Amino acid sequence: MAKSPIVARTVLSLRQALRPYRRAGGTIALVPTMGALHAGHLRLVAEARKRADRVVVSIFVNPTQFAPHEDFGSYPRRFAADRAALTAAKVDVIWAPTAAVMYPQGFATRIAPEGAALAGLEDRFRPHFFGGVCTVVAKLFLQVQPDIAIFGQKDYQQLRVVTQMAKDLDLPLKVTGIPTVRERDGLALSSRNAYLSPDERAAAPVLSRVLKASAARIKRGEAIAAVMTDGVGEIVRAGFAVDYLEARHALTLAPVKTRKDGPIRLLVAAKIGKTRLIDNMAV
Repeated sequence: MAKSPIVARTVLSLRQALRPYRRAGGTIALVPTMGALHAGHLRLVAEARKRADRVVVSIFVNPTQFAPHEDFGSYPRRFAADRAALTAAKVDVIWAPTAAVMYPQGFATRIAPEGAALAGLEDRFRPHFFGGVCTVVAKLFLQVQPDIAIFGQKDYQQLRVVTQMAKDLDLPLKVTGIPTVRERDGLALSSRNAYLSPDERAAAPVLSRVLKASAARIKRGEAIAAVMTDGVGEIVRAGFAVDYLEARHALTLAPVKTRKDGPIRLLVAAKIGKTRLIDNMAV
């Protein structure tokens, strides 16, 4: 039977849990999550175990990255199930602070990222989001002090923003992105998939199908603008309201017009019913 991870709920208890690992000279990997773990999260944990001697998984539903109209209150919270999954995955420490621990009385410092955080993608629809993400992720990095942090590529703009933040602030760790884990029909795994009705779930794979087909057309030399227009139409016909379907430079997230503008990443965000889904794919 797998040994249960240490569950730390204060910064002091976290540091006490990590102290023996540091004294032994082992490397530490951090997998930041908001809980409600699925196979995609567990793939990140598996990668972390390959790349470091010890693995810390944080579980914290961060209130500062949710706007008042978003789903903070209803975001799934399943700590007992998450703990069982992480025990089976042989995680060493679960870092599970409360909001009062992460943002104590008098907390007054926030990070305001620019660059990829102002690319006109998620930030256009969630202008509060990346400030909240960068503030909490910077705190996680400083609290855990990992050698490596593992993120999924599904939240691609977030990955680029966090990578740049760590570089800009000279944080001594490596940020690594792991390819998106998908269902057999192509739908990117997400905790929010649980919100989908059966009909919505049946329609949802159109996002990955459009990304895959659009990437193939661009590789064949078709005009990016026309490909994106066709893709939006197909997603709308499937019942989605599209926030964006864009071709961007894979590193800077600047708009691109042709394949000559650099490595390309296609990114999409769309809402079906009450559920907003995002996805991306390399060209």
